[in-house]
Amino acid sequence: MSGDRLRFGVLGAAKIVPDALTKPAAGSERAEVVAIAARDPERARAFAEEHGIAQVDASYEALIRNPDVDAVYNPLPASLHAEWTLKALEQGKHVLCEKPFAANASEAERMVAAAKESGLVLLEAFHYRYHPLADRIREVVASGVLGDLHRVEAAFCTPIPDPEDIRYDLSLGGGATMDLGCYPIHWCRLVTGSEPAVLGAEAREEPCGIDVTMTAELRFPEGVHCKVHCSMAADVGIQLFVSAAGSKGELRADNPLVPHLGHKLRLTIDGTEKAEQVEGRTTYDHQLEAFVAAVLDGEEQPTGGRDGIANMRVIDAVYRAAGMQPRGTGA
Repeated sequence: MSGDRLRFGVLGAAKIVPDALTKPAAGSERAEVVAIAARDPERARAFAEEHGIAQVDASYEALIRNPDVDAVYNPLPASLHAEWTLKALEQGKHVLCEKPFAANASEAERMVAAAKESGLVLLEAFHYRYHPLADRIREVVASGVLGDLHRVEAAFCTPIPDPEDIRYDLSLGGGATMDLGCYPIHWCRLVTGSEPAVLGAEAREEPCGIDVTMTAELRFPEGVHCKVHCSMAADVGIQLFVSAAGSKGELRADNPLVPHLGHKLRLTIDGTEKAEQVEGRTTYDHQLEAFVAAVLDGEEQPTGGRDGIANMRVIDAVYRAAGMQPRGTGA
């Protein structure tokens, strides 16, 4: 470490990097981005110049071996998460890995085992989970004000019409469930505080082998049923919510993904509706703060390894229920 500051290196010049890391780090007293590497060195140099990153390493391998780097941010395609997370851990680097955590649960298990053996921090970048809205949702459900929970529903749908987008590339871990559906699955697990069985799933599959739309029915302990829906079809309307219905009332959170851009939490108890706004900084600011606290202060965080494995297990089960193979497990 450089004193009490955590020094990050970035694998790839992905579009998410400024929002997820460089901007939050610029406002942090305990984190800084010191290096980047990309497959295209020119792109890496241009990105570094634009975002004030001092070092441009020649390759991913050079970055994870860089002695000036304490932690690695891995926003690569899902098919590369396990490979480069494992390599970074081998070099003694903590890792903040983008969602979905891995291509499948087996890869996730290997990643978590390596982090545990090395004593390093490995978190999945479910940034929404670190905004106070997520804790407020959990608080409402746990308080019992909704009564006995019986139905949860969550959806993330947004059009992604470009067939050249990496989400349409099976070899890179593409698919609506991987890129979008991982969130509503996680939201349902957040609300219930437990792990589900997958009762069934139906996909709209493209000729390239990826799911452009997925709907799944889950069952949680105590008989709680959940519907998860995601779609990136060109003609889909935007949906972004999680709701929970109990014997006494209902909760609905609109835009739990990036609540700092605007959200609404509505509670209907005994027929009376109340809307709330939960204050907070950007989800990415909260996430960076939590990751730094995990590394520098030893604080346990909610999107650690066990949670990452659990979410990937549900994703794998949804694919199997829809008659499709989990990513990275064969044709």
